[in-house]
Amino acid sequence: MSSPVHVHFHTIVKIDRRKEDPVYLQIVYQFINAVKRHLLEDGDLLPGSRKIASDLQVHRKTVVAAINELHEQGWVKVLPNIGTFVQNPEQTASQGVKDAFRQPPERAPFHFRKELILDTPHLEVPENYYFTDGTPDYRIIEADELVRFYASMIKRKRKTDQLPETAEGNLFFRDQLSYYLNLTRGFHISRNFLLPIVSREQIFSILTRLLIRMGDIVIIEDLSYFLPNMIFSQAGARLKTVPVDAEGMDIDYIAAHFSPGEIRCVYVNTKCQYPTTAALSEKRKVQLLQLAEHYQFIVIEDDADFETAPIRGKAESLFRKNGGARVLYIGSFGHFFAPGFQMNFLIAPKDLLEEGKKYLNIFGKPNFMLEKTLGEIIHQGDIFRYQRKFQKIVAERKERFAQLLHAYFKQELTFEPPVSGLAFWIRFNRSFSLMRLQQQAKKRGLLLPGVCLYQNKTVTALRLGFAHLDEQDMPEAVRLLYEAYVHVIMESPI
Repeated sequence: MSSPVHVHFHTIVKIDRRKEDPVYLQIVYQFINAVKRHLLEDGDLLPGSRKIASDLQVHRKTVVAAINELHEQGWVKVLPNIGTFVQNPEQTASQGVKDAFRQPPERAPFHFRKELILDTPHLEVPENYYFTDGTPDYRIIEADELVRFYASMIKRKRKTDQLPETAEGNLFFRDQLSYYLNLTRGFHISRNFLLPIVSREQIFSILTRLLIRMGDIVIIEDLSYFLPNMIFSQAGARLKTVPVDAEGMDIDYIAAHFSPGEIRCVYVNTKCQYPTTAALSEKRKVQLLQLAEHYQFIVIEDDADFETAPIRGKAESLFRKNGGARVLYIGSFGHFFAPGFQMNFLIAPKDLLEEGKKYLNIFGKPNFMLEKTLGEIIHQGDIFRYQRKFQKIVAERKERFAQLLHAYFKQELTFEPPVSGLAFWIRFNRSFSLMRLQQQAKKRGLLLPGVCLYQNKTVTALRLGFAHLDEQDMPEAVRLLYEAYVHVIMESPI
């Protein structure tokens, strides 16, 4: 009979009683990790449960519970009256043992459809410091506080819980959201014209199913947001670009280059054009609405950046001007919350929403408890407190970011702090390779994602998010960017 393995379990299993995980599960997780790291080998005989318990200074029943769990998962083999042996199911599978689990092949042995259109430029692993194309700092509104709202909705019984839950979500949330939008955005809508949907991508997918047929022309801005563009293209739309300047989309260009009845949709972000952050001027808003009526096209207004704008910077939306006759309005709620607590929504004619609801089943049913939680945050007025806190910090970081860019780059670049949104549009005053800049930044521990880079014959620009960087990270990120820029310029001076 073999002897038990000579391993002091306290060296491979560290019990932390401050963790929420039960002690026996901590033992399980770390035991599995030890097997994967070959600190324990397949076939090793384990000491008795009393000895392991003494070594770890836990109750023997805790060790027995851990061994039972490991046995259920296949990481130990228990032979009655003989002992408990280490068993590595991953290693067993790789040796081709009969009935062992096998991983799928790297390349499928059958044909499937591939969509190059849907490839995205996102990078997965950030460096020590990183820029984004404009994301919030989710630490500003602590997730623990949102979780407490969620937990209270589960524990507490309220009259609002008795409101019916429908295919498009519970009525309490839709009532609260319509009240909030009417109050903050000057709308006059009821819940019947409002469809909450978890993600913007789902909204675009539903709209393309409802509106786009193969070959339909969709007008987008010359430089524009890649995600809806991909979804429109994948649906068979022909994307036509329109120039953008300081006043936003050039509406005169549309009138000069297209005929009535030729355009199906115009997609536009009126407050903060992606990526340039330009706002559509009031004059051009009127022009676009008039042209929509004359040319008989639909305007899809993306107002995802509304919550990032200061109160005095909230210009009137196309939807409010038009009343929804030609405008479909896409918005976000709780954009500054942790991702699991965010919501998006579509405002449109009632019959279009009724058809759109049918597609929600494709994406999974709404999270009713999440919607009730968000409704309660509005109902109790906390949303206004969260928004004031978020906007105050964003305003401070925006000002600090502009100061740092001026201090480091001086006359090397041109930018205007955005009124809305969480990113700066930065144009360099000389031409150079942004790919080289990205490489040099990476060498210095700064991630500059491809989604932030914009370069053609006339433009060398970056869209740089600032709101996720706190007072410690922001100066360092800008300094590293400047060092990478200097290296590239000195390497290949113009």
